[in-house]
Amino acid sequence: MALPIPEGSATTALPTLATAAPPPLPSLVSSRQLRMQRIGRALRLWVPVSILLVILFTTFIWPLIHTLPSPTNGNILDAQLPPFSPGHLLGTDPVGVDLFSYYIYGTQTSLEIAVGTTIIGMAIGCAIGVTAAFAGGWVDAVLSRVLDILIAFPALILVLVVSYALGPSKLHLTYALAFFSIPVFGRVSRGATLVLRSSPFMTAAGLSGTRNWRIIVRHIMPNIMPGIISFSLLGLGLVIIIEGAIDFLGQGIEPPQPSLGQAIAQGQTTMTATPEYVLMPSIGLLVLVIALNMFGDALRERWGVQ
Repeated sequence: MALPIPEGSATTALPTLATAAPPPLPSLVSSRQLRMQRIGRALRLWVPVSILLVILFTTFIWPLIHTLPSPTNGNILDAQLPPFSPGHLLGTDPVGVDLFSYYIYGTQTSLEIAVGTTIIGMAIGCAIGVTAAFAGGWVDAVLSRVLDILIAFPALILVLVVSYALGPSKLHLTYALAFFSIPVFGRVSRGATLVLRSSPFMTAAGLSGTRNWRIIVRHIMPNIMPGIISFSLLGLGLVIIIEGAIDFLGQGIEPPQPSLGQAIAQGQTTMTATPEYVLMPSIGLLVLVIALNMFGDALRERWGVQ
């Protein structure tokens, strides 16, 4: 039975809360900013790639398509011609050697040495680093101490000693620079392998009875190679600089083989009168090294390598 409501009392209606939709969250990044970020990432990748493609085409393909003057034998009657002279795009040096041809073949020499050095250093260094990190124990301790000892030596002095002992030549300079790059790649690959070693998929691969060599080939190497490749591009620029310094000191490429370091060394004797003999090869080295560094940075950013 319902209780009677006394007279004079008022019933208070409870207010109804409106369940309105929450306001939309403000966009942290606008579409225009996203588009600019994508354009920036694309430019950071394709600008150095375009520069490197132009350099590679001019250095290796152009001499096969178009016959260039000799980079070592010049005509004294054509000595010190200015740039854009007929048949000599960048002019000639004091003995009549075509400068454009000399710089093209000198860049070719630098790239061949840098690529050969990087391949040797990457192959041997990664093998040592991955073995040390994967094996652990005394193997890791011994190999790590060897790498530490090699890294402790100043790179330029170490390369000078090895190059001087073997004698000046392109092959000997490649061996000397590779000897310097092995411990660097070893340390990088060892650190990357140690990070992977504690990953769950590595533990699962070990518990499943997978052989060690299959774990290294199928699991470790594919995961560390993006970082190794991006690092090797940065290393290429450093190798080119060291190679130019060794040639500048007269312990690298044996004359009269073209070399940008030798071109800079020869041009400094007449730098006051003809500074372009030093500026042109120096600018060429600078552009090449910057393009390699930018390409390595862009790949590291795109692959998410720390």
